[in-house]
Amino acid sequence: MSRRKPSGKRPFREPHADPADRGERGRPSRPERSRPERGRAERPRHSGSAERQGQDGRYWIYGHHAVMAALANPRRRLIRLLATADAQREFAGPLAAARARYGERLAIERASRDEIAAHVGPEAVHQGIAAEALPLPSPELESILAGAEAQSTLLALDQVTDPHNVGAILRSAAAFGAAAVIVTQHHSPPETGSLAKAASGGLEQVPLVRVANLSQALQALKKAGFWCLGLAAEGAEPLASANLDGRIAVVLGAEGGGLRRRTREQCDRWIKMPTRPGLVQLNVSNAAAIALYERARAMCSVTGEPDQA
Repeated sequence: MSRRKPSGKRPFREPHADPADRGERGRPSRPERSRPERGRAERPRHSGSAERQGQDGRYWIYGHHAVMAALANPRRRLIRLLATADAQREFAGPLAAARARYGERLAIERASRDEIAAHVGPEAVHQGIAAEALPLPSPELESILAGAEAQSTLLALDQVTDPHNVGAILRSAAAFGAAAVIVTQHHSPPETGSLAKAASGGLEQVPLVRVANLSQALQALKKAGFWCLGLAAEGAEPLASANLDGRIAVVLGAEGGGLRRRTREQCDRWIKMPTRPGLVQLNVSNAAAIALYERARAMCSVTGEPDQA
């Protein structure tokens, strides 16, 4: 590493400095750091980010829907909650319930919008409320399969890495009653603020299952009576006319790369969504939403009510 050459300029010194402003040995005295007012949020030393995680995985959840869903989730462990005065008034009921549930284990502090932005990032749309949280425990696939019903719906994502896409898929999964979303341990996003915000509460409602090997996980699904339907542009069967009865697992790949070979080999049938020429594929979260809607519509025509597995 090269050293910076001296510029030859003398360092700037403030003229006529008052000796009273200098400490021992003529050095400028440092002002005392004031402690934050009790019940008020302290601005972090460095500007935070919703994607920054601590050693234990803690991160900031932000936005009305995401934070309220986290407060209502008994499996969620919250550490700290920041809210503007307006947000404290608007959500007085849920915040009071959180105080009763957590007691002193959860610090609820009033903060300005800028103070919250310093924790979650300047681009995050926090809506005046944010909560520092630990990641949810990932359930075992075996427990999901043990609790599956006759018409359960699962989603399996093959290396979908965009947290906004995974969050949007969780939101659709919650809306249409999917039992779980399965992702790979590697090449999938960790639990972050942007993922939770995109999920809009779906992260708290739909189990996010992480597996080491997706191909082996699909084999386990088939042994449990699930039909694994691969969604691809080259599929032979249109989604609208496909038989979606029984236990269904919709398998989706990342945009561009699609499904990997071993994942494709585990799919029982290939389903396509006809699109206009020139537009080969949809965004993966949009494709997931359409597939879930068609599944719910098919269940509604059979049972009279949408699938709630």
